Amino acid sequence: MPTTEIGTLDENGNTNLGSYSLCFPYYIAGRDYHAMILCCRNSSNTAKNILRTGKCSINFIPDDKKYFKEAVRLGYPGETTEEKMKECIFTLVEGKRAREDIDGKYPKIVKEAFQVFECTWVRELDNAQDDKVQDEYLPPYHDFNGITSEHGAHFILKIDNILMKDKYHKAIIDGAKASMFPHVPVDYGYRDSKYFWYSRSKKPIAEPIPSSKGISLDTVKYAASRIDDKVKFTDEACKMLIKVPRVFLNTVLKGCVAWAKENNVELITEKEMAIINDKRNKEKK
Repeated sequence: MPTTEIGTLDENGNTNLGSYSLCFPYYIAGRDYHAMILCCRNSSNTAKNILRTGKCSINFIPDDKKYFKEAVRLGYPGETTEEKMKECIFTLVEGKRAREDIDGKYPKIVKEAFQVFECTWVRELDNAQDDKVQDEYLPPYHDFNGITSEHGAHFILKIDNILMKDKYHKAIIDGAKASMFPHVPVDYGYRDSKYFWYSRSKKPIAEPIPSSKGISLDTVKYAASRIDDKVKFTDEACKMLIKVPRVFLNTVLKGCVAWAKENNVELITEKEMAIINDKRNKEKK
């Protein structure tokens, strides 16, 4: 599981860091936004702060023994923000939202993190918009968002910004290499009465996609010929799509057709495919 520090704002506007590993992707495709889901105690500082402000940052910390030791300390329950943050070793800086909205109030982010998600709680999902901080939570509970049990809470967090160290962003855009991956600690999610356990980062192993997993040119040509009654594709353009997984082929073709219609193009050749690919690369950047 990931090792993260969830940044929230307490009642005095101070940033509180809470350590969490129960934080996973929730919406990854088919929506107009991406989202994470966070599972936590509903009596925690993190839960109370999200219920109050609806804002948080998810800070993914790198593999460093002193950072994991600090994560264990920050995960200890019952302390106030002032108590736990007094000797925090992480460097807190303003995030993108705070820089763009100088009148708004947002939790600071961890400078040492290799990536940070700035998020907003999607209150309206599961009708959780009326959930408030209470001393005790009685049923009925929500199914998947807000207060979900006597002691538990789940938060669907819309990702507003993804902040990443330049070298890791560059590696994703230009082609990932093992040497360019961040050192990521693996949290086992296991603890006893004495210890939390995690595994040190190791060099990632790259496994190539089997060449046999590509689709045939005939398959691409057939799909392309049926995707639109006006926009057509040359064989050379279709050849540039044979590495697309079959399950994504129609989506990619529809994207090409949408671009063609926006640009008054009725025949997509290698030239147009190169322009489309260049546009996608620029959008990623």
